[in-house]
This record gives sequence, C-alpha cells and structure tokens, in this order.
Amino acid sequence: MTIPMKVHTPKKLAVFSTLIALIAAGTAAHADTPIQLSLTPQIALYPSTTTVRGFALDIWGENPQVSLNLGFVNGSTGDSGGLSVGLVNYAESYTGLQWGAVNISTENFVGWQNGWINVSMGTFKGFQWGAVNYAEDVTGFQLGFINYAEKLNGLQIGAINVAMSNPWFDEFPDKLATGFPFLNWSF
Repeated sequence: MTIPMKVHTPKKLAVFSTLIALIAAGTAAHADTPIQLSLTPQIALYPSTTTVRGFALDIWGENPQVSLNLGFVNGSTGDSGGLSVGLVNYAESYTGLQWGAVNISTENFVGWQNGWINVSMGTFKGFQWGAVNYAEDVTGFQLGFINYAEKLNGLQIGAINVAMSNPWFDEFPDKLATGFPFLNWSF
C-alpha cells in the first residue's frame, strides 16, 4: 500500500513562510517575556522595549518590567515595578523595592529605596533608608545621615534634615523647620 504524499509548490511554501515570519515579528515586537539576560541594553536576549514579567539577570539591563531584577546596573523604563537588587538601580516610574548602593527614580516612586544614595526626582511615596536621601515631593519617611525634600509630608530622621517647604517654626507643631538636626516633620 502506498501512501500518497502531498507535494507543496515552492510558491505556496514561500507565502506560508512569509506569513509565519510576519506574525512572529509582530508578536515579538509587543511581547512580554518571563526572563531577560543582558550584558548591556543592546546585548540581551530580548530588546529593551520588551516587558519583563518574571526575572531579569543583568550586568546592565534596561527594560519595562514587573519582575525580580538582579544585576550590577538595573534599569527600568516606563511604569515598572518589583524588586531591583544591584549596585545601581534606576527607573522612570517604579513601584516596589530598590536595594542597591545607588537608587534613582526620575519620575515617581512608590515603595522602599534602601541604599547609600537614594534619589527620587518626582513624587515619592514610601520609605527611603540610606546615607543620603533626596526627594522632590515626599509623602512618607526618610531615615539617613542627610535627608532632603523640596516638599515634605512626613518624617525625617538623621543628622541633617532639610524640608524646603517648611517655614522656620512658623507652623509648629504641624511643621518643624526648613532644616533641623536629628528630626524634622511636616504633617
């Protein structure tokens, strides 16, 4: 008994292969990935536009993500979140924990920054614990040697505490002072 084999013409195979390639390319451009490995943002398993939802291991990585991010330099773009542990962690908007020697958010941060230097250049809601803590608009708690906030709604404990929006004792007990050793607040 002979089994008839269907012969595909080269034209049909070419059309089919092209369709599969176009679908795969379109899906890859907008896909999420559960894992990312990167030496630099340009030398990685997936492009820096791919959202990581899971785990990233980086020498230097930079993706939008909701993940556990371990590496030397961990970058997060867009609205990201999770746990970033590394020497330097930087993000645009981040929700979660940044633990490293230097932690930076350029827009908004919600959560906990723990490191030698913590910087939030936008709205910060949460806890900063480090030698130097800087935030433009703080709602929360800064614990460190030097704490600085342009606008404070919370508590600062450290050797040097600066809250630029606080007047000098004019609104006590709601606001302590513009700068004060050991303790400063604004509620």
